[in-house]
Amino acid sequence: MPVTSSRLRRIRPLALLTLALALALAMLGGQASAGSSAAAAGSLPCDLYASGGTPCVAAHSTTRALYSAYNGRLYQVKRASDGATRDIGVLSTGGYADAAAQDAFCAGTSCLITVVYDQSGRGNHLTQAPPGGFSGPAAGGYDNLAEASAAPVTVGGHKAYGVFIAPGTGYRNNSTNGIATGDQPEGMYAILDGTHYNGGCCFDYGNAETNSRDTGNGHMETIYFGNSKTWGYGTGNGPWVMADLENGLFSGVNRGYNAGNPSVSHRFLTAAVKGGPNQWAIRAGNAQSGGLSTYYSGPRPNVSGYNPMHKEGAIILGIGGDNSNGSAGTFYEGVLTSGYPSDATENAVQANINAAGYAPSSTASGLTVGSRVSLRATTPCCTTEYLRHDSADSNAAIATVSSSSSSADKSATTWIVRAGLGDASCVSFESADKPGQYLRHYDFRLRIDVNDGSALSRQDATFCPQASHNGQGISLRSANYPSDFVRHYNHAAYVASDGGSHEWDATAFWADDTSWVVTSPWA
Repeated sequence: MPVTSSRLRRIRPLALLTLALALALAMLGGQASAGSSAAAAGSLPCDLYASGGTPCVAAHSTTRALYSAYNGRLYQVKRASDGATRDIGVLSTGGYADAAAQDAFCAGTSCLITVVYDQSGRGNHLTQAPPGGFSGPAAGGYDNLAEASAAPVTVGGHKAYGVFIAPGTGYRNNSTNGIATGDQPEGMYAILDGTHYNGGCCFDYGNAETNSRDTGNGHMETIYFGNSKTWGYGTGNGPWVMADLENGLFSGVNRGYNAGNPSVSHRFLTAAVKGGPNQWAIRAGNAQSGGLSTYYSGPRPNVSGYNPMHKEGAIILGIGGDNSNGSAGTFYEGVLTSGYPSDATENAVQANINAAGYAPSSTASGLTVGSRVSLRATTPCCTTEYLRHDSADSNAAIATVSSSSSSADKSATTWIVRAGLGDASCVSFESADKPGQYLRHYDFRLRIDVNDGSALSRQDATFCPQASHNGQGISLRSANYPSDFVRHYNHAAYVASDGGSHEWDATAFWADDTSWVVTSPWA
C-alpha cells in the first residue's frame, strides 16, 4: 500500500478529534480489573497510531495486546524436555499475556521463545535469526533463542515475561509485508529494560537489510539502546537511545558526539525513532510515568549515504543488520508504522504505556552484589551438599559441608556475589578463598578460573538467576548459553540443558539438580 509522508498530508479536524478522544482513553488505559482487557476500546498503541493516520505494520509484544480488539497469539515457547511448542496468548481481548499458561507448560524444565508473533495481521513474525555477516552460536550459525522465563515483570498487576537478549541471541524476519523501504517514512517504538545493556553491537529493534549483511550507509533504520561509543554517543557515560542507520549509531545530526542526547536510567524505557525524506527524530521517556522527550529532530545525518535513505524492510530484534550479535538487552513490546507519526500520536501512545503499569517482578533471588553466599543442592539425595571448588584441581563439584567441616572446606564452599562480568544484570561468583578466580563453564564443566579480560571469559563466568525449576531457591542460567543451567550430576558440576546430547543433560532429576537454595556463607 502506498506510504505518504505526514509532512505532505493535512490532518482533518475529525482526525484531530479522534486522536484527542484516543488520548483521553489512553489516560484511562490499564485500569481494568484483573483478567479483563488492558484498556478501553481504541486506546491501545496500534489503535492510537491508526487514529493518527500512521497505522502499525508490525506489532510485537510478549506482555500484552497492542490492539484493543486483539485476541490472538503473542509468542510461542518450545519446551526443552520434549521439544513440544505452545502458543501463549492473552487472558482476554485487548488484554495481558497468559503467563500462567507458560508456567504450566514449562514447569520442571526450561523453555525458549521461538516466535514473537506480529499482531498487525501482516505476518511479520520474528523467529530465530539466521547467519549473515556474522554467525551466531547456535546450530548452522543461527543465533540463540531467548530463555522464556529470564525476564519476569508485571504489567497491570499481571505476571508477564519479556525477551531477554544475551550476547549471541537474536530474532529476525527478512521477508516482510508493508514495512518501509527506500526513503519511505516510518515510525517505531520499543519498551526496554533501561538497566540491561552493554557496549556490544548492536541491541536494535526496527528496519534492516533483507540479506542479513551490511549493504551500506542508510540501509537500516532501527532503535539502538546501549553504551557503545564506537560510532556515536551523547552526554554522560550512557546508555543512550540512538538510531542505527547502518555503519553508524547516530545520536543526532553529527557522527560521533551530540550534546542533545542524554544518558538514560529508567527501569522501563520507552524508546522511539522515526524517519522520512530528509527528516528523522529520536524520542524517549520513562515507560512508567511522564511524557516523551525529543533528543533530536531534524535533517538526516550530515554524512554521505543517509539522504535519501535506502531502507530494505527486514525486521530485527537484539542484533545488528549484519547479524552482529554481541549485544544485551530486554524487549517487552514494540511496533513499526507506515508513515511518519506525529508527536501528538506518540504522546498518546506514551500515555497508554504509562497506564499499562509496567513494574519489576517481585521475585527475589537472594543474591546481593557484594554478599557472601553458599549454594545448597535441592535434589533429595544431596540436600546437605553445597557447590564448591575442588581442593585437588580447579573443577567445581558438590560435597557435604557441616559445622564440623574443616575451615578449608567451608571456605571452598563460599562465594562472593559480583555484578555479572559479562552482563551486569546477572551475577558472577568469585571464590572466597581464591580471590580473583571466578566460577565459569569451560567445555560445559564448571571450574574456577581467573578473568583474563576476554569477552568469552566474562560471558562464561556470568549466570542469570531466575525462579527455580523445582520451586526451591533459584536456578542459574548460563549468560551465553540460554538453555543451559548450573547443574550437579554425579557430584560434578556443569552447565546443562534438559535432554541435550551430553550425559549430564539427562532428563532424570534435571529440575532438582538445577535448583539451588541460597544460604548463609560457610566462611
